[in-house]
Amino acid sequence: MKKYIYKILVALLVSFKINAQVGIKTAAPNATLDVNGATTLRKELRVGGTSTQAGDPGLNGQVLVSRGEGLSPIWKSLSVPFVEVGQYKLINTYLSSDRNGITSLSAGIAADNVYKSNVGDDITDLTKGKWVKINAFETNFDVKNGNNRITYQFQTGVEMKAPSATTSQSVTFTCGVFRNGKLVAVRPDKISSNNNNLKNGMQDYIFTLNYTEQSVPVGNHKVEVACRKINSSDINTAFTIGRNIANNNTNSNAFTLESEFKMDIIEFITY
Repeated sequence: MKKYIYKILVALLVSFKINAQVGIKTAAPNATLDVNGATTLRKELRVGGTSTQAGDPGLNGQVLVSRGEGLSPIWKSLSVPFVEVGQYKLINTYLSSDRNGITSLSAGIAADNVYKSNVGDDITDLTKGKWVKINAFETNFDVKNGNNRITYQFQTGVEMKAPSATTSQSVTFTCGVFRNGKLVAVRPDKISSNNNNLKNGMQDYIFTLNYTEQSVPVGNHKVEVACRKINSSDINTAFTIGRNIANNNTNSNAFTLESEFKMDIIEFITY
């Protein structure tokens, strides 16, 4: 009888040891190992191991990601790098495309003959030029840190067709970026037909505007892209921005001349 009781006690003791929870600086551990205090790890941290195989130590730069209750965490690589306090970080990117373009500055439409643009010009002030917007590029955004950089990138195809293929014609134009209705970036340019008999007076051109604005005030903002015709050597010269002049020509189409607008918001990290 005594021998039988002894065996029961030994079995209970072994069971207790197998299922015991270990607490460090706590008398009531809530897990197999419950540490109430700081932990120092002198070498690698391995996860997902078994009784016969060591766990995975991960690779340099990877982070440990939880998979939920009952599953061991795994190491993952980040597609976005860590950013430290005192560095600039890409907060948001806006990207838009448009194939409608601007056709209202074509043949028969007089140029505004305003040769100079200044930062701060109002988009509605006709004395500063007759701006025509590309509506698809209107973008609303927020700035949360006044220490910032905002980069604007606008690219579009430009096309013209001279009234006569044997006579060289040209159109001077400009495109700009407006924030809250005020000009913040602008670039003028010119396209010429150069007596292009082979293309029946047609000429295509790629226009690009890149600009970085600094220290944009905190708050809500609206950005717009617009262009205007400064001068034309012949008022009957057909002229379009961001699309082809006519769908029946074989030189271009709305796809090859489409407009793209990209805006990157970069802010200084202080948290």
